[in-house]
Amino acid sequence: DWTNPEPAPEYELVVIGAGSAGMIASTTAARLGVKVALVEKNLMGGDCLSVGCVSSKVMLRAAKTVGEIKNAKRFGVETAGTIKVDFASIMERARKIRSQFSRYDSVQRFSKKGIDMFLGEGHFVGKHTIEVKGKRLNFKKAIIATGARPIVPPIEGLQNAGFLTNENVFNLTEVPRSMLIIGGGAIGCELAQAFARFGCKVTIVEMLERILPTEDNETSKALSKVFTKDGIDIKVNSKITKVDKVNGKKKTIIFSDGQ
Repeated sequence: DWTNPEPAPEYELVVIGAGSAGMIASTTAARLGVKVALVEKNLMGGDCLSVGCVSSKVMLRAAKTVGEIKNAKRFGVETAGTIKVDFASIMERARKIRSQFSRYDSVQRFSKKGIDMFLGEGHFVGKHTIEVKGKRLNFKKAIIATGARPIVPPIEGLQNAGFLTNENVFNLTEVPRSMLIIGGGAIGCELAQAFARFGCKVTIVEMLERILPTEDNETSKALSKVFTKDGIDIKVNSKITKVDKVNGKKKTIIFSDGQ
């Protein structure tokens, strides 16, 4: 129900993108007495609130609980019965927490700070002019803080078969029976362990010689041992060359260690 305000004659600063960087930049400038406009085309809060930090940490906390229960005997604690994971409830909790946090990133809150909030896709129509939903914002300086997007590797058949990224994986309400994760970096690893502990059969495909390739070798080895216990299949020195969709299931061809 937000209505964009009438633009000021000129802004000292216009910020495009209301993620972490854009919100901090506009808030800091406004505190210094700068006339600021903040433009956002989708959701306030950026990746961190909607498709990153908050959702992933809620999911990881649940996965950690599963791991603690499975390993409770090590600490002298006996647990009985089968662990039941209610994935839908986990993701519902993530949405509730996002909703609670969203008030701090809302257009109303930033407007009260003296920042003119514009919802819509902004584009430059001149050296010192941005247009948002038919309204023109004249400015002296602009900050482009539009963030990043997931890299989709050029794998044959991947687009047709369909895939998940951080932008939609947290919309799941059921645990997939199996999941192949392309890339054994930090994000790939944390998602792999979480879904494996929720009962999903997970495979990581990493093109380099070990997972967490940017960390030290000891860390990679230690995590690989933990992942093996969690039932995660790790394929290093590997890359996916093709993806097919057969009878509703995805089939991948993996080139691994020269084979």
